[in-house]
Amino acid sequence: MMYDGGWFWGMHIFWWLFWIILIILFFSLLTPVPKKKARLHRETPLEVLQRRYATGEISIEEYEERKARLERDKPPTEP
Repeated sequence: MMYDGGWFWGMHIFWWLFWIILIILFFSLLTPVPKKKARLHRETPLEVLQRRYATGEISIEEYEERKARLERDKPPTEP
């Protein structure tokens, strides 16, 4: 007499899940993790000003005035 169903089929499903999870873990460890430095880049005030001028949000006069103010108020660099 053969055994049908019950505990045997339950263990069969667990073995499939085990191998699927093992394969997923294997490939996830092989794929490189992207570096987070690219996301941490913050625009400087001058870059924001240049972008706004390039997109046409501000006029040339406003751009030059704000750029001069930014350059005038720039903190001194340390040697």
